[in-house]
Formats: sequence, C-alpha cells, structure tokens
Amino acid sequence: MKNPRDVIKRPVITERTSEFIDQLKYVFEVDLKANKTEIKQAVEQIFKVKVASVNTMRVPAKPKRYGRYNGYTSEWKKAIVQLEEGSKPLEFFEASV
Repeated sequence: MKNPRDVIKRPVITERTSEFIDQLKYVFEVDLKANKTEIKQAVEQIFKVKVASVNTMRVPAKPKRYGRYNGYTSEWKKAIVQLEEGSKPLEFFEASV
C-alpha cells in the first residue's frame, strides 16, 4: 500500500468547497494514479474518521499565456470525500471557514 501522504497532496479550499463542509464533504487534490479505495484509506488513516463515499474527477490542463509565451497548467485529480453521519468534522478545515 502507498503512504497516505503520497496519495493526498493538499486540500482544496475555495468558496465553493467551503459550502460543502456543512454536509461533511471535503475536497482534496490527490495523486493522478490513486483510486477511490486508496483515497478512502488514506483519509481514514490521516484524519481518523470514517468515510462514507469518495467521488473523483480529473481536472484537465488549461491553456495559459504569460506575455507572448503560451503553455498549459498541469492536469490534476480532485477527490470529494463524504464522511459518515456521526463522524467528527476535520479540524484542518474549521480554521479556514
């Protein structure tokens, strides 16, 4: 099994993801090759909570310009993690709300 800290790269904290916190949903940037089972196990090990479901999506690369130079942003994978009903909220996200 992979190290849980290699599977989950960072939390995604935006205005939209802050609205999910009331429903016990949290959004993370994860490794491109990670599957739902690995993500679920990693969140449960790191935060000591029970995960009800995991939804994943790949965010495609976008074209960007800097002056006359063209390029693309990196492609990345996003995971929306739903915690079980009786689970405690993650303290990591409470400070940002």
